Amino acid sequence: MVIIAKAKLKGILFDFWGTVVENGLFPSPSRRAQRILRLEVPFSDYIVKFEEAFMTKKVETLTEAFHNVTQVFDVSPPGFVYDKLVGMWNKNTFLSKPFPETIEVLEELKKDYKLVLISNTDNLSIPQLLDKFDLKKYFDAIILSCDFGMLKTDKKLFAEALKKVKLKKSEVLMVGDAIPTDIEGAKNAGIKAILVDRRDSREYDFKIANLSELKAKLKEV
Repeated sequence: MVIIAKAKLKGILFDFWGTVVENGLFPSPSRRAQRILRLEVPFSDYIVKFEEAFMTKKVETLTEAFHNVTQVFDVSPPGFVYDKLVGMWNKNTFLSKPFPETIEVLEELKKDYKLVLISNTDNLSIPQLLDKFDLKKYFDAIILSCDFGMLKTDKKLFAEALKKVKLKKSEVLMVGDAIPTDIEGAKNAGIKAILVDRRDSREYDFKIANLSELKAKLKEV
């Protein structure tokens, strides 16, 4: 009988929005953008197209990013709508902050693991917050969709993360709050994942209520 040893966990991949940092607005700015643009499509269909248009290209301004979105959805809103969208997005960034437990958990985990930030994002908001809250120092690599031209639904983005920290997929765990992108995206890349479900509103076997529960849960990986 051959016994295959379980790979030792050496790295943790973290999502940003809703996992490490809380949005400044609720519902999320992505959902608000759908309402502002009056796009009558299921959110599950909308969000994929929205993120591909908004978060896989580098832009000079948020107005440019929202023009990419309206082109994809073939709508032509008046100028004041773009102003409203930009104002909303900036307000979210301004009001966003790390969850109360974030810094302490990252400091503790960094002693034993390589930490990676991997996020679907535009190129203007997360960089601001990483600097504002001095978060860069906790991560061995930062992988943003806007820098690589792909979302977390593409397993190649996870491959980029692993390459940066020189780890195998069996040696890392993904931590995120979104099932379609964080959890299913990681699974598609052959990586185990744990769901952060702060409102205890979703059915998923392997989950935590907040990051404070993560270290104890790692024993089950």
